[in-house]
Amino acid sequence: MRMSDLAPAHAAKSTKDWFTKKQLEVLAWPANSPDLNVIENLWAIVKRKIRDRKPTTLDQLKQNIATAWEAVSAETCDKLVKSRRLQAVIQAKGAATKY
Repeated sequence: MRMSDLAPAHAAKSTKDWFTKKQLEVLAWPANSPDLNVIENLWAIVKRKIRDRKPTTLDQLKQNIATAWEAVSAETCDKLVKSRRLQAVIQAKGAATKY
């Protein structure tokens, strides 16, 4: 099962055909709904940490990402998981929230 926000890449005929061929059900997902996947927020943190670095090789890029990833504290991860937005969605049992 897969969620889709109907972004152009997700709504392309070739993408729809692939899901049909693989017999995967696609759940409708509102395009403007908040992303509740904590990893997206974590990747944003990592991207900010490496933004000003200018790797010239793939190995340098990999090293920059690994270094930035390792610099993310357990406390930061805990805060993301315990965010008000996630807690509000849990309390609302998936219904709309102010976030």
